[in-house]
Amino acid sequence: MTALIPLALFIAVGAALMAGFPVAFTLAGVALLFAGIGVLSGSFDPSFLEAFPNRVYGIMTNETLIAVPVFVFMGVMLERSKLADQLLQSLAQAMWRVPGGLGIAVMLVGALMAASTGIVGATVVTMGLLSLPTMLRHRYQPAIATGAICAAGTLGQIIPPSIVLILLADVLANAYQQAQVSAGNFSPKTISVGELFAGALLPGLALVLLYMVYLLVLAILRPEHMPQADQTVTEKVSLLRLLGLMAGPLLLIVAVLGSILKGVATPTEAASVGAVGAMLLALLRGRLNRTTLRETVHQSAKVTAMVFMILLGASLFSLVFRGFGGDEAVQSLLTGMPGGVTFTILMVMLAMFLLGFVLDFIEITYVVVPVIGPVLLAMGVDPIWLGVMIAVNLQTSFLTPPFGFSLFYLRGVAPESVPSSAIYRGVLPFIVIQLLMLGVLALWPAMATWLPDRLYGG
Repeated sequence: MTALIPLALFIAVGAALMAGFPVAFTLAGVALLFAGIGVLSGSFDPSFLEAFPNRVYGIMTNETLIAVPVFVFMGVMLERSKLADQLLQSLAQAMWRVPGGLGIAVMLVGALMAASTGIVGATVVTMGLLSLPTMLRHRYQPAIATGAICAAGTLGQIIPPSIVLILLADVLANAYQQAQVSAGNFSPKTISVGELFAGALLPGLALVLLYMVYLLVLAILRPEHMPQADQTVTEKVSLLRLLGLMAGPLLLIVAVLGSILKGVATPTEAASVGAVGAMLLALLRGRLNRTTLRETVHQSAKVTAMVFMILLGASLFSLVFRGFGGDEAVQSLLTGMPGGVTFTILMVMLAMFLLGFVLDFIEITYVVVPVIGPVLLAMGVDPIWLGVMIAVNLQTSFLTPPFGFSLFYLRGVAPESVPSSAIYRGVLPFIVIQLLMLGVLALWPAMATWLPDRLYGG
């Protein structure tokens, strides 16, 4: 009977989350409730809870996590600078002769915003507000327009510098060290945020390319679904203006991502450079004032508080889960599966895909990955490859109807004339592309490990 308690704990947390209770307090509250019942029944050792203050202190002193609020500030400041609006208009005008030029411009701007902000929800909402009315006005089929926007917005999940990858790198580093210590290696290696960024870079760019190829082919085969825009003299945009608009965010991306990948700066230092650069871009566009700064700081504080409260709640949850022997039960389940490592990874990926319907990436990162990560890594799975697979998998889950988070974000800003069914139909081809990328990564792990090996020597 005691062996079923960890399962009951997971079910109770899931039920509470689906009922609409706040995530952080649900994780901590349900865990404490189960711990209290366990202490009274003699099935839980309260000494496990004594480790919680150390975990809180570890979170407070974690240098990697300090980068999170700074990256959030950078993303919100770029959003307030209206950079995406100007860039989208200029790119669409420059690509008017290309079949599906507006859709491809949306994808390029989405990728650029994803690489600049690293926040999925903000990118989807921003692109939805800016580009959906324009695409509908140019007689784009609603399904194609909404599908492209959702897909472009979720690129923030995989293209570095991504908040998802920063949090995932922190958790996987701990799981990797734990797996090595369990195997008898008391001088364990670790992985860095830069390595995971490098691992995600090629798959992320490949996804952007595949998305654009799909839109181009669709525009050629079905031009009535993606009509070519009419160009007038007043709409022409000069190459100089286009380069001027793109120079700022591109320089920002190179400065932030390049300094991390080359080891010149830590993620926190690079994020600080990015935050200052975002303010300079806003200043150059006349958007930096007292109101903008106050709103940016306020929004950044809200997002950061949410992230860290979830992190604290997840830490308490994992302690209670471990106290009931949940980690041992998961290890026994995964190692006892038929088919070896391949089948085990397939089952884990399927489970995480389904969990992505009801849990946010932060919850999955801090609740699920610490449980399954050490077991998979102890089986010889490469940590960088595993991190990229998880990120692409969750990105796919966020696109999948009817529960994908990106669909909810876009539904919230889309006009009533666009039915939800159109959004669901529109994302299906991009889900197929995502699954194709997962298959490529599974068959060719070097796509995720080659660049980190070159930059960091394996």
